[in-house]
Amino acid sequence: MSEQNAKPVAKPEKEGWEREVLENLVFATLKEQRTRRRWSIFFKCSVLLLIVFSIWQFMDMKRSDKESFGRHTAVIDIDGPISADQNSASKAVIPALNNAFSDKGSVGVVLRINSPGGSPVQAGMINDEIQRLRKAYPDKPLYVVVNEICASGGYYIAAAADKIYVDKASIVGSIGVLINSFGFTGAMEKLGVERRLMTAGENKGFLDPFSPQSARHKEHAQKMLDEVHQQFIYVVRKGRGNRLKETPEIFSGLFWSGTKAVELGLADDFGTVESVARDVLKADELVDYTEHEGLRERMLKKFGASVGAGMVKSLWGSSETAFQ
Repeated sequence: MSEQNAKPVAKPEKEGWEREVLENLVFATLKEQRTRRRWSIFFKCSVLLLIVFSIWQFMDMKRSDKESFGRHTAVIDIDGPISADQNSASKAVIPALNNAFSDKGSVGVVLRINSPGGSPVQAGMINDEIQRLRKAYPDKPLYVVVNEICASGGYYIAAAADKIYVDKASIVGSIGVLINSFGFTGAMEKLGVERRLMTAGENKGFLDPFSPQSARHKEHAQKMLDEVHQQFIYVVRKGRGNRLKETPEIFSGLFWSGTKAVELGLADDFGTVESVARDVLKADELVDYTEHEGLRERMLKKFGASVGAGMVKSLWGSSETAFQ
């Protein structure tokens, strides 16, 4: 065959095609992994939501079961410091009180208190509601059973009860009010730290711990404390009536053992939730009406936040992996 009739030899394919195929394969694999990871997150979230929903339903069934109980003693726990963000807050205790009083099967309500005190506002709201419910349901007594301690705001609540039962070693009392803070002005002077506080309103820096305490501010704070203290004293006198054996120390902020509290008329007798239900109310069956800060809400907040953060992290991590 002549050179003129010879066919041209095919040129080799473009160099680097192996690398292009490999890159396409890698990106396809990463995309598949990312898709699989997203589906895994979806199924995990679905299972979690199913668990939360099941617990939700269980809590609802448990709450509705109270209505099926016959004659029983309603129990509500007030445990720990009394503040707006605790289970002892009025927004948790007041609905529990209403449920307990309104239940046709409950013959009486027992408040089991174990609290060192706290907010006079929250304690005052609960005290007012107890008094209202006692008038609305005159045939249903409300008793307080003190566990370890019932002091300050805890006793503010207890004073509204028909009777207060304690243990011999319980701590009871502390009828007083306080404001506490720290003053750092001396330490700041030694360290050479200058406090730069600007306010609109001459008293806006009232009780600022980094500024010197003025006599006028101290006097104002003391008047406010005395006013709240008198409210506390009024509530105790109204609740305890002639049972209270007043001494100069009763309203001084001191606290006493359960035995001494009975002697002073701060408490009525010794007893437990079980003994009060059995011997006083004659209804051994106990039903807990305490609003335990909503297990559903806690789980939704805790797991919802963590799952959301996990999903964002996972998805963001997938994107980072794909583009590395």
